[in-house]
Amino acid sequence: MKSRKLAKSQVFKHSITIKGRNTTVSLEPQFLAALKEIATWRGTSVSALVTNVNADRGNANLCSAIRVFVLRYYQDQISALNQRA
Repeated sequence: MKSRKLAKSQVFKHSITIKGRNTTVSLEPQFLAALKEIATWRGTSVSALVTNVNADRGNANLCSAIRVFVLRYYQDQISALNQRA
């Protein structure tokens, strides 16, 4: 098996409003793009989506909770596609 070099991820700070308060999250551009895409598909704003993630995250770090949310969303999409096949 060939080893593949992984590109170093760049993390950028993004300002997001949660319940009317500004907060900063550090995310890779790919996760922010996916979050925006999910919000568009759901017909909501990124702030509303992150507000829901924040409410459900328990003790998890918000940035980690956002990444897990995005991952689970796409895993659910793949599962739904596989069930139709």
